[in-house]
Amino acid sequence: MRELKIFSGRANPQLARDICGFLHLNLGSISLGKFPDGENFCKIDDDVRGRDVFLIQPTCPPVNDNLMELLIMIDSCKRASAAKITAVIPYFGYARQDRKDEGRVPITAKLVANLITRAGADRVLTMDLHAPQIQGFFDVPVDHLYAAPVLNGYFQSKNYNPDDLVVVSPDEGSIKRALGHSKRLGGRLAIVDKRRENALVTKQTNIIGGPVENKICLMFDDMISTAGSICGAAQLVHEAGAKEIHIACTHGVLCGDAIEKLRNCPVDSVGITNTLPLPEEKKLDKIHVMSVAPLLAEAIRRIHHHKSISDMFRAPGN
Repeated sequence: MRELKIFSGRANPQLARDICGFLHLNLGSISLGKFPDGENFCKIDDDVRGRDVFLIQPTCPPVNDNLMELLIMIDSCKRASAAKITAVIPYFGYARQDRKDEGRVPITAKLVANLITRAGADRVLTMDLHAPQIQGFFDVPVDHLYAAPVLNGYFQSKNYNPDDLVVVSPDEGSIKRALGHSKRLGGRLAIVDKRRENALVTKQTNIIGGPVENKICLMFDDMISTAGSICGAAQLVHEAGAKEIHIACTHGVLCGDAIEKLRNCPVDSVGITNTLPLPEEKKLDKIHVMSVAPLLAEAIRRIHHHKSISDMFRAPGN
């Protein structure tokens, strides 16, 4: 592991420190800041010549600053003769526009993939992409991790009776995810029929499957952004007579009035991971943060030693 160096941008340094803790490594020294005109400044303080370098930087809000900082960090390591550079992007921003769903719109996910590749990244390590096909936008290998084991463990620790559980998909696009959680946790499956009125407004109308009455309902999603969709689905499930409602997601973006919506939403708990930092002003009693640092640390170790990543998610005996 002497040839492995891990550096962190300013997006989520605590996650980087936790990862280094699991790997028994010191976090690399890097100087980051801004010039007086607002341009980003970067200097790698440690020797990286011939090293296997991992740069940990989720492209979370402020997205443009964090993305640009990542690109500059990659370029710095490339010009310092690092042997291999892996961009560790626990949360991949600009992922919503992954196709042309109408005329004269960009595909920003592909654009950002091109920027990261051209900056000099040799590999990308990410978690729960908003759209799995984004892996194909990169011209370098992409290791795509899943936070499902962490989210499932959160609910398994509560020792619910599977007969009391209903795993609720908050929309049709999350059915596959809900099925996967249902197989691990037990319980029946229900689907909320969501209709999108525009880019910002959705409406939940019906519940398919279930039933959810007097049941403990678990809702999973890849991210909570403005919380409009997930809170609308939770309200519908609550009105249908659910006994308890618990939400879990990988990325707690929590922008706009998301915290206020979650505070007033009829849910008993909200589980999110630490792919993004949770500022003090966004902390609620019902929000529980789970760590994905062990998952990312093990993935980094396996990449460094050229071992399989998929074995991390294979069930015992398979």
